[in-house]
Amino acid sequence: MTPKITGFDYQRIAVADQVELNVAVGGAGSPVVLLHGFPQTHLMWRHVAADLAADHTVICPDLRGYGDSDKPVEAGGTYSKRTMAADIVAVAQALGHERFALAGHDRGALVAIRAGLDHPGVVTHLASLDVLPTLDMWDVMHGVTAAVGFHLYLMAQPPGLPEQMIAATADAFFGHFLDIWTRDPAAIPSEIRTAYLQAGAAAIPSIVADYRASAGIDLDHDRTDRAAGNQLRMPVAVLQQDWGAALGFDAESIWRTWAPDLKHTTVSCGHFMAEESPATVTEALRELLKR
Repeated sequence: MTPKITGFDYQRIAVADQVELNVAVGGAGSPVVLLHGFPQTHLMWRHVAADLAADHTVICPDLRGYGDSDKPVEAGGTYSKRTMAADIVAVAQALGHERFALAGHDRGALVAIRAGLDHPGVVTHLASLDVLPTLDMWDVMHGVTAAVGFHLYLMAQPPGLPEQMIAATADAFFGHFLDIWTRDPAAIPSEIRTAYLQAGAAAIPSIVADYRASAGIDLDHDRTDRAAGNQLRMPVAVLQQDWGAALGFDAESIWRTWAPDLKHTTVSCGHFMAEESPATVTEALRELLKR
């Protein structure tokens, strides 16, 4: 049986024609939506969600194409962050929330950023955990240091080869990232790791489609926003590892081009910070919600 967040209710919510998301909901109070990253599911928020639920309505969906959510066949913008952001707005509205705070990690952060740009009157506060906006992510990857992001280039390839390669060694592929991006292996216990590996193996075409979109349509959307001067006008909190020291860029300066009302924090844990250092993440989110 797939693990669940203790004390949360689960439901399937329709977000588009023939697309439903698996959503965990708990607590009461002002709404906060938490979006997971790769290669995880909503379970990555289990500690933070339980804490925030003491005084907030906490909504944790599996993104389209991930976990127990539907996985439509890739076509056009099916896995664009614009489409996935619209899913999240639809989930919140279905639960009776016209406005909400939004936090995302990794892939979920890219969806959150797009939601903040596309729906500024809906997203009240925005938090991004350990990612750069899509346009900037590609700009800072260069030379041999880009090897850390080899999966970005693999999954950017046309349909066929990436899916076949990953399917041939799914557990090793997804497990690789769970291992190298985690400083404290105990942060992802065996039952959670198994759930992530099973979910990844069952969603290879849609996960690749999500990444492929970030090398195409998502870039187009970011370029359009940058050219128009569009920014995230709500309070924004960013938590990141010190990528700049390794890759040679100033993450805070990059973020300020998108978010004038920004608090940028460098954290000393691995990539999966909501699992490795949930107290740090929860404190940052609570501070954000007070702004």
